[in-house]
Amino acid sequence: MSIDSPIRITLEQESDYAFRIVFDDTALAPLLADEPSPLGHDRGPNPSRLLLAAVANCMAASLLFSLRKFRNASATLKARISATPQRDANGRWRIPTAHVELQLSGPAADYTQLPRILAQFEDFCVVTQSVRAGIDVRATVVDADGVVVHGGPAAAVP
Repeated sequence: MSIDSPIRITLEQESDYAFRIVFDDTALAPLLADEPSPLGHDRGPNPSRLLLAAVANCMAASLLFSLRKFRNASATLKARISATPQRDANGRWRIPTAHVELQLSGPAADYTQLPRILAQFEDFCVVTQSVRAGIDVRATVVDADGVVVHGGPAAAVP
C-alpha cells in the first residue's frame, strides 16, 4: 500500500463497548479496543489511548527517519506520551494537550546534523500534523437496509 492509497479500517462490535478493529487490505491481525469500566471491560486500549499511541509512534518513526536520512546509525528510540483528559466548555471529555518525550539511545554529540534533524522531524509525522491541523471528520449513519439516517452521501465512506 502506498502512502496516497485510501486507508480503510472496519470495526465490528464484539460485546458491550468492545470493538474488533480490522485493518482492511492488509495481513495485519485484528485489534480489540474496549472502554474502561464502568462502560467496558478493559479488554483492549480505548480510542483515547489508541490516538495517543498513534501520535507517539508517528513522532518516534519520524525522528528515526530523520536520523537515518543523515546517516546516523540505527538508534533504539524510546517514546513516552502523556495527556490528561479534561472537560471542555460543554462538559465533554477532550484531550486538549499531549506531551511526547522521545529519548535517543546515545548522547546528542554522537549524532550528525542533530540540530537540523530536530528542526524538521516533526514535519514528517503524518498523524501528529493531521491532529494538530484538525481532521475534517464527516459521519454518515445507515440502517441495516443501507438507508442513510444521518449525514449524507458526501460523508459516505468510499
